[in-house]
Amino acid sequence: MTRFAIGDHVRWNSEAGWVTGRITKVHSEDFTYKGHHRHASKSEPQYEIKSDKTDHVAAHKGPALHKI
Repeated sequence: MTRFAIGDHVRWNSEAGWVTGRITKVHSEDFTYKGHHRHASKSEPQYEIKSDKTDHVAAHKGPALHKI
């Protein structure tokens, strides 16, 4: 599985198509995001990514992301 770091430029497929952004946080423990409990661990972290085009921030697991 690919590991990502803060500042990495990535893309992911959303309902609106492919989105690009930069990783702003790496979660290695469970956390609450936009009112929802999200599962994360050191072996399967989740990443917060800020969109390049908007102020939208998304949270995804590594397999959903592609480094660019």
